Amino acid sequence: MASSGDKCTIAVCQMTATNNKEENYDIIDKLVTEAAAKNAKMVFLPEACDYIGTNKNETKSLAEGIDGPVMTKYKSLAKRNDMWLSVGGFHLKGSAEEDKLYNAHIIIDNNGVIKAIYKKLHLFDVDIPEKNIQLKESNDVFSGDQILPPIDSPVGPLGLLICYDLRFPEVSILLRKKGTNVLTFPSAFTSGTGQAHWEVLLRARAIENQCYVIAAAQYGKHNSKRTSHGQAMIVDPWGQILAECIKYSENTPTNASIAIATLDNTKLNKIRQDIPVFQNRRDDMYQLVDTSKQEVPSIDAIPFYMFNSHKIPSSTVFYRSKHCFAFTNIRCVVAGHVLVASLRSAKRLPDLAPEEICDLFLTVVKVQKVLEIVYKASSSTICVQDGPAAGQTIPQVHCHVMPRSNGDFNQNDEVYERLAAHDKPGYEQPIRKLEEQIAEATLLRKYF
Repeated sequence: MASSGDKCTIAVCQMTATNNKEENYDIIDKLVTEAAAKNAKMVFLPEACDYIGTNKNETKSLAEGIDGPVMTKYKSLAKRNDMWLSVGGFHLKGSAEEDKLYNAHIIIDNNGVIKAIYKKLHLFDVDIPEKNIQLKESNDVFSGDQILPPIDSPVGPLGLLICYDLRFPEVSILLRKKGTNVLTFPSAFTSGTGQAHWEVLLRARAIENQCYVIAAAQYGKHNSKRTSHGQAMIVDPWGQILAECIKYSENTPTNASIAIATLDNTKLNKIRQDIPVFQNRRDDMYQLVDTSKQEVPSIDAIPFYMFNSHKIPSSTVFYRSKHCFAFTNIRCVVAGHVLVASLRSAKRLPDLAPEEICDLFLTVVKVQKVLEIVYKASSSTICVQDGPAAGQTIPQVHCHVMPRSNGDFNQNDEVYERLAAHDKPGYEQPIRKLEEQIAEATLLRKYF
């Protein structure tokens, strides 16, 4: 945690955004300036702080790209105030071919540089007629495909989420396991659901994950169709509310305010030490694994991959995930016979961590689907020879993936005899030329 030792002062904001982007920015400017005067090092803005449209067409038409004028203003604001900004929900325009937007949580540092962009995973599609709630976010918004790792920030490792993500505790737990100290939920909770669930959910996420929770909020009457709950708050890892803004009241239709608190890393560590929840978790009985899209280096970022003592040229690798890689074979039992191996040199399946095992088999399934398309196969044989007695000749976890078709062997189980013999001296098929392996890998890369 930066700032002064283990402590950092932050501000959480709430506002009543409308479809007027200039007025919304002016409000944000005032809130950030006020926070800077109170020595905050980071300011957290709510979801949809750029604008809230009155209808679907307006919402789309007002959206901007990441280099548009509104984001440019936010970056200048951060730099001018020497302040980190959490832009809690920005309507991020997609490509020219895309007719939907992304709901993006964007972190800007005090130099005006964008440090992270999280795209909301869970979209709010809800119809509750008796409470006059009818929203279908997926009509206008693409869902994200990645759980971002914690971001280094003045408050420490920061987990980025948005609004409806609050109702899905698994993501918060995964972020905590990845090292997060602070969970953020910039939101625009409706007045009905906010009154019932807002505070309860925020305090629960703080307690169960032993994290600070920061929740900026939209407040009040945005237009004739939409009213938000407000009550932006900061919760400590014990579940205590350190600071909060007002809840929505019909007598106060709009509000723009901040709440200030100091986060204390020493306090957080003491709570985790006293009640070691994550050390007491039964990971041998249950697991949460991040299967979202991962940012990994390109296949050709390194010249070769180690398969135990063997160097596999990157040109023969056609897919890489976080923990494994897939490559073409030097000698095939059937056409399209490839290998998926762990990146780490683990000898047997039990030597892999649960996350590595999950990644391995998810990759195998992904590779299987592609091979069946490319080789027009109707089935696949998938085999792990786990240990020397099982036929493993290279002591590193790997899986054989072989696309199968009717009649490819006289006896179907002959494939296992061929597999056991294919890497032995005297096998009927010669070792493939490197050029042939590269050509196959080049073809397969097009499908990932």
